[in-house]
Amino acid sequence: MGNEKNKFETNAIRTQLNRTENLEHSVPLYLTSSFVFEDAEDMRASFAEEKQRNVYSRYSNPNSSEFIEKVCQMEGAEAGYAFASGMSAVFSTFAALLDSGDHIVSARSVFGSTHSLFTNFLPKWNIEHSYFKVDEVEKISQLIRPNTKILYAETPTNPGVDVLDMEALADIAKKHNLTFIVDNCFASPYLQQPIKSGADLVIHSGTKLMDGQGRVLAGITVGSSELIDKIYRFSRITGPSLSPFNAWVLSKSLETLSVRVDRHCENALKLAEYLEGHAKVNWVKYPFLKSHPQYEIAKKQMKAGGCVVAFEVKGGLAAGQKFFDSIQMLSLSANLGDTRSIVTHPASTTHSKLTTEERSETGITDGMVRVSVGLEHVDDIIRDIEQALG
Repeated sequence: MGNEKNKFETNAIRTQLNRTENLEHSVPLYLTSSFVFEDAEDMRASFAEEKQRNVYSRYSNPNSSEFIEKVCQMEGAEAGYAFASGMSAVFSTFAALLDSGDHIVSARSVFGSTHSLFTNFLPKWNIEHSYFKVDEVEKISQLIRPNTKILYAETPTNPGVDVLDMEALADIAKKHNLTFIVDNCFASPYLQQPIKSGADLVIHSGTKLMDGQGRVLAGITVGSSELIDKIYRFSRITGPSLSPFNAWVLSKSLETLSVRVDRHCENALKLAEYLEGHAKVNWVKYPFLKSHPQYEIAKKQMKAGGCVVAFEVKGGLAAGQKFFDSIQMLSLSANLGDTRSIVTHPASTTHSKLTTEERSETGITDGMVRVSVGLEHVDDIIRDIEQALG
């Protein structure tokens, strides 16, 4: 596995399973549902958890173990568990750590499916939530109750790319004895490591920058071994585990994470700077633009600004629809973090289940466009957006 003395990029490539007797250079794919035992005692000890070994791929698999180990090294985490999707990681993490009657305090700007989880499903188990706005961190303490267990945030947020001060949130969580959980999907562990800022757990949708090519679904939660053990025991019974094939794809993808994200960020900043001066754009938000309201926080905790740029087309919904219908090269899709640039209209897609008022509270306007800036030549990305705005 990895070496603590090595740099991020080296460990992403050189953290591998031990070679088999075939002395393969690239880790093989372990497409097996189960594993065999040497004798009755080996089987008994394995199920009694007296041995650390693979028993069944719903519990663990060599490919998922390698993927988890890489992400733990990247994030500075003690342990982790890999899931079939980002949302299965979010749900399973909450379900494993919360009891009926508990309460969550969360940033208001969260992914639409996470919002639906908070509002439509967790209340079935008498689990409540309270929201704070991204620019009102000082009001969080007023929302904390005796039954509050978790402080949750995405940073940067989806889709408005707001940035929250993780150290400030960690201080509040520590003061009130809360578990602080960060969704780090938009940044990736290459750009920021929330555990260094005080987070207890970090969640990723591996579907995004980790895969980076729009191929597989995946999720992962990493953090303290004590908390991960609770998540593991819940998840090995309920069954949201990552498939060996997807884990194998993701572990290979992580080998190129740093070089991909560097180019994503370079292209995204150039696009944001271009849009900021455009006559048909009301506003642009990108963490490393000096005009971003949390620019200083972003510079403090992020290596670069990420792959997502948000902006508003002048003319509202009609102008936004015309813009999307005029796009020629960029993809109209709901994914992000892909090699291919993607444009999304959050108000009618990813956040369409929210009311107009709820969208307004998270900064999503009818004319807002989210661009996941890909790895094409930036001149071609800008040219397509330019002609669509025209």
